[in-house]
Amino acid sequence: MGIIPTWMREAKNPETACCARGPERSRDRRERFGHLFLVAFAFFLLLAFPPALHADNVKLYLKDGTWQLAREYKVEGDRVSFYSVERSEWEELPLDLVDLKKTESEISQRAEADKVERQASAAEDKAEREMEREIESVPKDPGVYYLNGKGMVPIKQGESKMVTDKGRKALKILSPIPAISDKMTLELDGAHSSNHVDSDKPEFYIRLSEPERFALVRMGDRKGNRVVEKVEVVPVSKEEIEKFDEVELFQHQVRDDLFKLWPMKPLEPGEYAVVEYTEGKVNTQVWDFSWAGKTGPNQGAR
Repeated sequence: MGIIPTWMREAKNPETACCARGPERSRDRRERFGHLFLVAFAFFLLLAFPPALHADNVKLYLKDGTWQLAREYKVEGDRVSFYSVERSEWEELPLDLVDLKKTESEISQRAEADKVERQASAAEDKAEREMEREIESVPKDPGVYYLNGKGMVPIKQGESKMVTDKGRKALKILSPIPAISDKMTLELDGAHSSNHVDSDKPEFYIRLSEPERFALVRMGDRKGNRVVEKVEVVPVSKEEIEKFDEVELFQHQVRDDLFKLWPMKPLEPGEYAVVEYTEGKVNTQVWDFSWAGKTGPNQGAR
């Protein structure tokens, strides 16, 4: 009886052990080949893209206009020693061949640029943290909230009413053809809001109860009341056309139901409102405020 290899003695069925072992050996060879391939590929990348692009490397400029890429350098008497990135060893050059002024100037500029970038990044991170704290301070209830210097102030929703143009109503009755549209106005009682802001570029958050449109509008005056919007009802089709005196604004969605908004340009003194509405339906919700054109201790929204 010949000598049986160890791997065959350990197998339960020596007659089939060779066949069973064959695939394992093939898999081992594939794994070793794959490992060698990865090592070779990594070595190729190292040769093709040497660490010459590392941010800490510096260009050691020579007076003839050329330069040596160095990881570091030092002046020693009349010689300049530097660690060559290309050759991975220390080398020397005569000091009078090296343009130290240009080399140090570039190092200084890069250090300053890095400092500015770090400061900008830190400022951005701080602003993001502050914004997140601000967002979290907005109450969870739907509504409009004014951001003043002290915090988040809820603005009370105004009680609006629809007023019909009685003169046009009479004119329509006299006309035999229904070609005259109805005109109405959505109004708030009183000439001035009880809510005041202390800036001509106030910032607000609006939390919606459901997906709706919203706007910042300037209110007009009608017989001592504030006009939020004008509504026309088209004859026959009965389509309702709403007209707001909208203020251009910036808006930023910070949550699914939460938006921050503020006017693009400083507000003129007057009466304003943040409104939420559905286009084509007279269902406007109004949060009114006024800007008196001056700041003072009693000007915050209240």
